[in-house]
Amino acid sequence: MEIAVSKDGTRLAYDVVGAGPALVYITGATCFRKFRPILGDVKVFGTKFSVYNYDRRGRGDSGDTAPYAVERELEDIEAIIDAAGGKAHLYGHSSGAVLALEAALRMPDKVDRVVIYDAPYVHDETERRSYRELAEKVAGLLSDEQNGRALKVFLRGIGMPAPFVALLPAFPGWKSMKALAPTLRYDIGLTEEVPPLDRLAKIDVPVCISVGAKNPVGLHHVAEQLAKTIPHSTHRVIDGQDHMVSAKVLLPVLEEHLTAR
Repeated sequence: MEIAVSKDGTRLAYDVVGAGPALVYITGATCFRKFRPILGDVKVFGTKFSVYNYDRRGRGDSGDTAPYAVERELEDIEAIIDAAGGKAHLYGHSSGAVLALEAALRMPDKVDRVVIYDAPYVHDETERRSYRELAEKVAGLLSDEQNGRALKVFLRGIGMPAPFVALLPAFPGWKSMKALAPTLRYDIGLTEEVPPLDRLAKIDVPVCISVGAKNPVGLHHVAEQLAKTIPHSTHRVIDGQDHMVSAKVLLPVLEEHLTAR
């Protein structure tokens, strides 16, 4: 484990796996760097990249400093990029995709190229209302310190298969997942509105916007909007994949986009 220090003094734990161009992996909700699925991804990506796998603030071995703001998470990403030498590629999954886009917008001198997968902004007013209802349920459970229930309600609410959610307590990382449940508030804040297209149109680094073919229509709609809006972007629909994308399937997309010149 290595440590980077963010601008507000928050300590960020990270590991570096593999050899090749620096790739910062920005994970989604309920994930942390030692979570088994994340370790599997990093092992695969590390065959072609130097993967900087970090715990987002409030998760795993990283600290957290109140009050939360998106800007603090972007400063965290900058600290990891600086640890990688001052410039890096970004891969963002789910809510991590939202952070990757914001980082590309705000620090084009430090972000080389970006791949995102399943950016989960709400896609219309109906989804916005239902997502806010879900957010209220989750917030209530977190206030009552029912972290496990909050996690399950959130994951089922965003469409995770019920059998998968039911099995989560058997995962070795379940205890850590429950401990980081309060950070669901951060992820909900990142994704509770439609994409800010006016701002994202100013991104000036190459972005590959990927989405799983088996995902709900809303994720496809968002990906299409982003691809039409962001200038130097490509749009990839990954056959046979849902939100839990296979790292082996995604690796060729990362290679193609991030090593192209």
